[in-house]
Amino acid sequence: MSKIMFDYTKSILERVSFDPVLFCKELEKAIKALLPYELQQLKEWLTSFIIEKPELKPSLLIVNI
Repeated sequence: MSKIMFDYTKSILERVSFDPVLFCKELEKAIKALLPYELQQLKEWLTSFIIEKPELKPSLLIVNI
């Protein structure tokens, strides 16, 4: 079931990526809900996702990349 939560988290973050403030809030929620190995996957996904959306770069500070 954890794969489902990770996929759900990614879909939410993709949907709110138009607003950097909302994106950061949802990212903070995701950090609290995901397991440690899922957080690593999220960091990897986030790094590649932000390449296309540089306005979201401050969110990297939330996950300490």
